[in-house]
Amino acid sequence: MSLSRCHNIADLRRVAQSRLPAPMFHYIDGGSDDEWSLRRNTTAFEDYQLWPNYLRDISSIDLSTTLFGQPIKWPVFLAPTGMSRLFHHEAEPAVARAAQKSGTFYTLSTMGTTRIEDIAAQGPGPWMFQIYILKDRALTAEFVARCKAAKFQSLCLTVDTALAGNRERDRRTGMVLPPRFSLRSFASFAAHPRWAYHLLRNPNFQLANVVHRVGDLGTVSLIDYVNGQFDRTVTWDDVAWLVEQWGGPFVLKGLQTPADAKRAVDVGATAIMISNHGGRQLDAAPAPVDCIAPIRDAIGNRLELIVDGGIRRGTHVLKALALGADACSIGRAYLYGLAAGGQAGVERALTLLRAEVERSLALLGCRRLDELRPEHVTRVAARPS
Repeated sequence: MSLSRCHNIADLRRVAQSRLPAPMFHYIDGGSDDEWSLRRNTTAFEDYQLWPNYLRDISSIDLSTTLFGQPIKWPVFLAPTGMSRLFHHEAEPAVARAAQKSGTFYTLSTMGTTRIEDIAAQGPGPWMFQIYILKDRALTAEFVARCKAAKFQSLCLTVDTALAGNRERDRRTGMVLPPRFSLRSFASFAAHPRWAYHLLRNPNFQLANVVHRVGDLGTVSLIDYVNGQFDRTVTWDDVAWLVEQWGGPFVLKGLQTPADAKRAVDVGATAIMISNHGGRQLDAAPAPVDCIAPIRDAIGNRLELIVDGGIRRGTHVLKALALGADACSIGRAYLYGLAAGGQAGVERALTLLRAEVERSLALLGCRRLDELRPEHVTRVAARPS
């Protein structure tokens, strides 16, 4: 199927599955344990319904907003995802260019295969860097300094990966890093010659922002190094230290409770990404959309709230905003596009989703995002007064 025949994110997912070896596709697609949280992230949106108002002037629609102190053209940005080169040889720069063209943030992962400075070279952004507080605090501080020098506009700390989730699907498919031919994966690699060709042309996968710390030891050693750097002793005091080191818009990714949101306010964060890591960490964690209202009630307007997880439709975005979110972020949705067609595939994903947001906002009877109200959304069993 060509990109032009993809009419939604589900279509792009099907193309991605056809173009990737099974281990790579399921690495994008899978979650932890029984994958309950993975499924729930999207299906939870079905528990909410939208209530339109008609006979309104919707001749012009404005999706623009401000996030992390930066103007963006629509209320969706690109979340951090590790090692994008696994899915297409154009890797993170292709995603960054597509995000910039769409007028929104791109977030580079610590586990990315592209240097901070090389993302900055793609243009003015806006850019955000996803960071961990590692055992090697000097490396964490180095990331901060490099992001400042590269003029990244925001920093995002992931807090839900003190240890890795139980991703059984990866073990079943024989997923290893770096990708290599084995008895289990050979048939799948051979059935996807275009992907295998680009792997063979450049088999040297590297975590580009970390490799200098351990020398040229290969990706397995790099990943072992980073995994060994995840620190189970990190506390709110460490977060406060990092907030002070950065001194700019600071996002905490992975929080889901009102109590943690209040602590985020106390340590000086400016935003939180309500997230369960795409269902890849603690299975049975709640869907982010179900966490919005309790957190907003607890903190008022003291933090920007981002819904991260399960976004597949424009109506999902509007439900999240009406419930109290400021924006949404996507990961798998754009990775499907990347796997399907590189930068052009990511652009297709963003174009489709943005068109859905704009169309659905108009059908709700709203011209601007600030016209969305809590009364526009209720749980399915509820009725507006």
